[in-house]
Amino acid sequence: MRAHSISLDKAKQNKLFYFVANVVVLRTDDARCLILKRALREIAHPGKWGVIGGKLEWNNLPLERPTRMNGDIFDFEDAVEGILHREAKEEANIEIKDVLLYLNSVAFVRPDGVPVVLVKFAAEYKGGEVRPEKGSFTDFAWVNADEVQKYNCIDGVKEEVKRTIELFS
Repeated sequence: MRAHSISLDKAKQNKLFYFVANVVVLRTDDARCLILKRALREIAHPGKWGVIGGKLEWNNLPLERPTRMNGDIFDFEDAVEGILHREAKEEANIEIKDVLLYLNSVAFVRPDGVPVVLVKFAAEYKGGEVRPEKGSFTDFAWVNADEVQKYNCIDGVKEEVKRTIELFS
């Protein structure tokens, strides 16, 4: 039987997470990656340098417009790609190329108790003038693997910048 709405009513309480995807964006002409400084109002990692990312939202799963029906199941293909393209535009006013390379994943619990599953990717910069989203970020920098070492980054970002540069070299 098909679902008629999205609901957590029948979900097992111990199975719930935010789903978040991040992308390290590489500008290939000079082998530099974009990092953004998080605003102090952010719940997770306030004031630290990170990369573009965002949560899967309920409106990303419109039951009236699945990309395909898989029997009784509503499929929404390219959900992660959609998150990252959307967030690149919203958070930095840029576009990324379509090819995403997997970097790693991590599960964590935010200071407010919300559990998160984070999947991280690398992508090439496609275009746009960087303008950090007001209220969410206070600054940005294009950095190489050496320069990123000087920034107070979220754990893992420095290694992900280095790995992204290697993957596209």
